[in-house]
Amino acid sequence: MVLLKSLPPPTEGVRHEQAETTAVLDGKRLGCGTLYVAETRLSWFDGSGLGFALEYPTISLHAISRDVSAFPQEHLYVMVNGKLSDENEAEMSEKADDEDDDDEAGSGDDDEETAITEIRFVPSDKAALESMFSAMCECQALHPDPEDDDSDNDFEGEEYDVEEAEHGHADIPTFYTCDEGLSALTQEGQATLERLEGMLAQSVAQQYHMAGVRTEETRADFEDVMKVDG
Repeated sequence: MVLLKSLPPPTEGVRHEQAETTAVLDGKRLGCGTLYVAETRLSWFDGSGLGFALEYPTISLHAISRDVSAFPQEHLYVMVNGKLSDENEAEMSEKADDEDDDDEAGSGDDDEETAITEIRFVPSDKAALESMFSAMCECQALHPDPEDDDSDNDFEGEEYDVEEAEHGHADIPTFYTCDEGLSALTQEGQATLERLEGMLAQSVAQQYHMAGVRTEETRADFEDVMKVDG
């Protein structure tokens, strides 16, 4: 049994209002009414003023469904965590805050954790689906997952405290001059350095033989040829 309450429609923060929208909850048609996509919650009301409201943290998925093989009409599909019924409708708004406590519960609560409610909002004007979906995306973004915020604050690596270093309470990074750095090299490191220097010298020498590149030597030869011709 679906419990429809007598609630006032939202008046503030309404991003989209879609009239003549049929609500289908778990395959049961609730009738034709008005869908309100507000910043605080998603609401639907029928012609008599009865309806229901969904908190955004309880909505796990929303999408535009155009697959008429799954449902005969194009609609806005919404998946909600938990069952929207007269027994636990009030508990659904608190479910997002109690997820951590529910994870510590026994296996007997697994069925409640996996329970979902499927709601399809079918507007009479199919062109309004894009606007309905965009408004839901904007409002859902206003209610981010707290776990995502914690991950953004993670910091990896060491931090060099300048103030502590000035008072001699921090490890100052070690820097070397050119001569000190060369003397600190091992035999293998010195051999590698000599090999790299040889490769660099060979690369510079090859510049005089590159086609289409004018070096200082080729420029001098070109000037001599111009003097002779003159």
